[in-house]
Amino acid sequence: MSIILSLETSCDESAAALVSDEKGKVSLIGNEIASQIDEHANWGGVVPEIASRRHLENLPFLIEEVFAKSKLQIQDIDAVAATVTPGLAGSLLVGSITARTLANLHQIPFLGIHHLEGHLSSIYLSENHPKPPFLVLLVSGGHTELIKVDIQHKYQRLGRSHDDAAGEAFDKVARLLGLPYPGGPAIQKTAKSGDPKKFFFPKGRVSKPEGGFYPYDFSFSGLKTAVSRQIEKIRSENKKIPIEDIAASFENVVAEVLVERSLQCALDQGLNSLVLVGGVAANVRLREMMLAKASENAIDIALAPMEFCTDNAAMIGAAALLRFSSKSQSSMELGVSARWPLEKSDLLYECNPPF
Repeated sequence: MSIILSLETSCDESAAALVSDEKGKVSLIGNEIASQIDEHANWGGVVPEIASRRHLENLPFLIEEVFAKSKLQIQDIDAVAATVTPGLAGSLLVGSITARTLANLHQIPFLGIHHLEGHLSSIYLSENHPKPPFLVLLVSGGHTELIKVDIQHKYQRLGRSHDDAAGEAFDKVARLLGLPYPGGPAIQKTAKSGDPKKFFFPKGRVSKPEGGFYPYDFSFSGLKTAVSRQIEKIRSENKKIPIEDIAASFENVVAEVLVERSLQCALDQGLNSLVLVGGVAANVRLREMMLAKASENAIDIALAPMEFCTDNAAMIGAAALLRFSSKSQSSMELGVSARWPLEKSDLLYECNPPF
C-alpha cells in the first residue's frame, strides 16, 4: 500500500489530501480545503496576486490539519504530489515548492501532476468507476473538453471550446443578471423557479475552414452575447428583467449542448462509457439531462462525486497514485507552467523536465 500527500493550488482553492491505494483501490484518508471564493467575489473573479498570498498562508495549516485528523505522520507517506500545470503561475509555485521541499527533506519521491489529469482521475474516487477506455466530458471554469482516456495514461482530445469555457459563460451571464460570483451555483439556484423554455438561445457551433462544423467542439461566447442582447431588448421596452426565466433558459441550453455533443462523440467513437467531471459537472440540470439521454442511447454514465467536482487535492492524489503505481516520479527540477497540453503530461516524469 502506498500513501501520498497531495497539494492543489492551481487557482483559488488551497487544498491538501492524503490518499492510499490499498488493494488497488484509491482510498481517501483525509481531505482539507480552504476556499477563497468570498474574497475574490468582491472583485467579480480571481485576482492572481491575492490567490498566491492566500495559498502561502493556508497551505501549512491544511497540511498540519490533514495529518492531525488522519493520525498519520510525515514519515508514513511514500511520496508528495502537487499540481504543476495548468493554472496561475504564482499559485502553482506555492504548492510545487512546498511539495518539493517536503520531498527533499524526507527523501521521498515528488510527483508533478497535470491539473486536468487530476480532474479526469476524480472519477476513481467513486465506488463504481469505469475502466479505460472511456470518454470524459471535462467541464469547468477554465475548460470544456471531450477527452478519450485509454490505458497507460494515454489521452486524446476529441472536442473543446474555442472561446469561453462553460464555467466562464456561467460567470459572465450571472454578472449580466446581477447575480453573485461564482456564477454556476448562483444561476442554478435562480433557475429553479424559472421557465427553461421561455427564451430561445443559440447552440453555438464552430465552423470548419473547408465548410461544415466541428461535430464535438463548443462555443459559448455567442450564447453570452445572445443573453446580453435579450436583456438589453427587455430594458429598452421598460419591462422588468425576468431573471429566473433567463437563468433557466441559459442553463438549459448549455446542458443541451454539452449532452448532445458528448453523447454523439461517444457513439461515433464506439465508447459505451461516458464520465462527467469538473466544477460544472456538479450542475443538477446537466447531471439529470445526461443520465436521461444516455439511457436512451445505451451509454453508461459515471459522475464524479459532487465534493470532488470542483478543485481539490484528493483528485490530484488519485492521479498521483496511478502514476506512482507505474513507477513514475518527477525531477526535483520540474517547475510550473501556466499552460501545458494534457497529451504531453508524460513529459512531467522525464529526467529532463519540459519546464
